[in-house]
Amino acid sequence: MEETMNASGPQTGDAGQIRALIEQWAEAVRRKDMDGILRHHAPDFIMFDVPPPLQSKGIEAYRDTWPLFFGASPNPPVFDIVDLKIRAGAEVAFAVALMRCVLVTQTESSDLDFRLTICFEKIAGQWTFMHEHHSVPAID
Repeated sequence: MEETMNASGPQTGDAGQIRALIEQWAEAVRRKDMDGILRHHAPDFIMFDVPPPLQSKGIEAYRDTWPLFFGASPNPPVFDIVDLKIRAGAEVAFAVALMRCVLVTQTESSDLDFRLTICFEKIAGQWTFMHEHHSVPAID
C-alpha cells in the first residue's frame, strides 16, 4: 500500500499509522521534545546523516546528534515535511520524504532542502523507526 501526504480522503491502515508517527516525530522536533523524538525508535536504531558522524548506531548515539541540529536552528526549529510517500508491507515499511529546515549562523540563515528515508519494522504490533537516512544533493 502506498500513501502520499497530499492524498485526499481518510488515511487509515498501516500507511496511515506510519504517517501519523512521522508527523508526530516532526512536531516533536519543532518543540525540541527529545522524549517525543525518540518515542518510537528502536534501541538499536541506525541513522546515516549529513554532518559527522555520518553513522550513529543506537538510540543514545542518535540522541547525541540533536544538540548540533538545535544549535544551528532558529527557535523554534523549522522542520517541514514537503512531500511524503509511504510503502507498507505486513512487517516492514519505508517512507521517503523531501524535507526543509532552516540553518542559522551568527550572520545569516539559509534554507536547507534535504531527502529523508525512514525504515520501519512492526514489533509487537507497533511500527518502530529502525533507520533514518538524511542526504542533500551533491553540489558541483
